[in-house]
Amino acid sequence: MTELLQIQEPGRVKLPAPQWAAFLELGFRPLYLAGCFWAAVSVALWVFAPVMLRGQLAGVIWHAHEMLWGFIATIAVGFLLTAGANWTGINPLKGKALGVLSVLWVTAHAAYLIPGTTSFWVAVASELVFFMGAAIALGRAIYGTRSQRNYGVPLLVLALGVADALFLLAAWQGDYVRLMQHFNTGLLCMGVIALLVARRVIPFFAMRAVPGLSIPMHTHSGHWQLAASGLAIGSGLLGWSEATALFLTVAGVIAVVQVLAWKPGAVWRVPLLWILYVGYAALGAGLLVAAAHAAGAVLRAAWPAHVIGVAGFSVLIIGMVTLGAGTPGAAAAHGPPDRVLLWAGDRGGGAAPAGAAAHRPCSGRTARLRQRLGAGLRTVPVAVLSDVDSPAHRCGAGAQTRQDRGSLEPTPMNKASPCA
Repeated sequence: MTELLQIQEPGRVKLPAPQWAAFLELGFRPLYLAGCFWAAVSVALWVFAPVMLRGQLAGVIWHAHEMLWGFIATIAVGFLLTAGANWTGINPLKGKALGVLSVLWVTAHAAYLIPGTTSFWVAVASELVFFMGAAIALGRAIYGTRSQRNYGVPLLVLALGVADALFLLAAWQGDYVRLMQHFNTGLLCMGVIALLVARRVIPFFAMRAVPGLSIPMHTHSGHWQLAASGLAIGSGLLGWSEATALFLTVAGVIAVVQVLAWKPGAVWRVPLLWILYVGYAALGAGLLVAAAHAAGAVLRAAWPAHVIGVAGFSVLIIGMVTLGAGTPGAAAAHGPPDRVLLWAGDRGGGAAPAGAAAHRPCSGRTARLRQRLGAGLRTVPVAVLSDVDSPAHRCGAGAQTRQDRGSLEPTPMNKASPCA
């Protein structure tokens, strides 16, 4: 008797169970989640329930503080703690230490909502220890391995914390003029970090996603841009309005020129890329608005803060969080702990373990984009991009990487390279 052929549907891929150890393996995991969640909650409180803001930081002062230091700077710290692992080969902070840092963050931003002097100083102490701990952890990894090109990173994180401390002190004393000065200092310190990182991220992904696209890395103009931004911070602290306006104009114009040189028309069909272009262009525009404000042409202080913060930082964050989606359990089970799984998924992407790649249907266009960005679905340092200029990432795994495992300053693409 002839046996019937048994046809069975393929079983579902069993995903690894979430693990707290994996969740606390890299800084971006708890801090990206905390920063993005708090952005939504704090905006909702500010718009729909401002009467609940009865702490020492109340009203617009609370809103400004939480958007910059509670949301944007938190994402930056998570990013840099993750990047530090690839720059140096040493994970700056993980496990219980990262858990303690996360608890400090939660304590600070919850305590700011509670009325009373005690809760305010608990929040201040927790938040300042948060920034100091992150700066020390980065410093130990970067200075300990002599990653010279990244020596400024711990100082930038420390500067964010110092600006935060001065802002909070001015808020306690009721000195609005000094409060705004320190807010602008923190905003520009964050701007320097964003300019450094975005100038590496955007060309890298654009050239991988668009076949045949060749765009400059802007190393030299980036040096001038960072110098102008630093001088703008110093001039602002000294109260030199004209000089501040001049240096901000230089930094903003360079950003706009960089975006145009990156051939934005070539990436408009790829949302995962053009959102980064839009964010960087808005950051440059925000620097120009800040220059106009310093020169007295723009009277409302909220204008530069919102153009830089909302149109610039927030859009860049949306793009990077979407690009760098990774699952804690998958990363621990399927790849090295210093890599973030890239899943350029349909309609904005999601995260999945490498073993499930073949089981998720996708359009031909999306599949091609995945292949260009991540060579199929292999892991790439999305949240770090420390090795994007090394031969290994330009030519494949057979090439030799740089001795210095990455830096914030990109190395120009070598057209004479054997990989070209």
